[in-house]
Amino acid sequence: MLYDLNIAWSPGTPSSEIESTLRFAKHLGYDVVALNHTISGPSIPTNPNPITNPIPPQLSSAPGTSTAPSSQRPPSSLPTVLRRATLLITDPSTTNYRLADHSRSYDLLALRPTSEKSFAWACSSATEPPALISLDMTASLGFHIHHRTAMAAVARGSRFEICYSQALAAGTGGAEASRHRANFIGNVQGLVRATKGRGLVLSSEAQSALGLRGPADVVNLMAVWGLGPERGMEALGTTPRSVVVNEGVRRRGFRGVVDIVKPAEGGDEVLRREKEENGNGKKDEQKQQQGQKRKNGAGGGGGGGVGGQNSGGPGGDGGMSKRQAKKLRKEGPAGV
Repeated sequence: MLYDLNIAWSPGTPSSEIESTLRFAKHLGYDVVALNHTISGPSIPTNPNPITNPIPPQLSSAPGTSTAPSSQRPPSSLPTVLRRATLLITDPSTTNYRLADHSRSYDLLALRPTSEKSFAWACSSATEPPALISLDMTASLGFHIHHRTAMAAVARGSRFEICYSQALAAGTGGAEASRHRANFIGNVQGLVRATKGRGLVLSSEAQSALGLRGPADVVNLMAVWGLGPERGMEALGTTPRSVVVNEGVRRRGFRGVVDIVKPAEGGDEVLRREKEENGNGKKDEQKQQQGQKRKNGAGGGGGGGVGGQNSGGPGGDGGMSKRQAKKLRKEGPAGV
């Protein structure tokens, strides 16, 4: 399965345009996509009101939203759709971004730091480790991505996202576009060098269907910038799948250990029948053991006949005890 965990969404985007983008993504081979709602710092509420997800729920087809079993669902021309939020992080020391509340409202949570301080905080100090750390590669970051900082984020379960449509949009022409594309290539190479190709996720961040590219094109494009083909395929399939599965377990389970699922219909009745069958089996086994004990006791007592005539063994004393045989030997000469 192939994943694209970043397709841009805004409240003003028409539903028809979103549907056409999703259909084209499915046509290119992407099985799971995520609609991304970018939230800037000033728009984040500081009051204790609950955070609502503005992405329409009818667009989402995340696992667990449909009650019909997978074998009975009709084949769809749309991929599985997740809802994602990306928070722009400027100064975490003065702003409460309410990561836990956003994590509960969305299927995926990503952070986009804009400074070295916010980048270090997102990698190692965030109370709620984000699923993705997404950088604006077209901007001049103003800091180097160090290996120790990047791998600390990977060890916590976060993954770094590279959005290839930023380079495609920056290559339309003009001096500013050329500078953005140069920044993108340098930042991608620095991130690949810092992570050694591990913990990377390739997404599109496409504004429309024109920003999407096929998986083979994306892998070849990233190979030019230093990411090997094997790592590129992992960044489109294995790594984003682990992100989706881990986030799903965190939301459906208890502390990521116990997965809460709906019990099967008639499950209690099946358990009751199995328990009754196991109980009846134990009772029959006990009866067989008791009958065997009685049979063994009767066989040992029936061998006490005089002279051992009831015994089936050679010599006639196979079923006689030693005490009885000794008594018969003593009484034999006296009777003569």
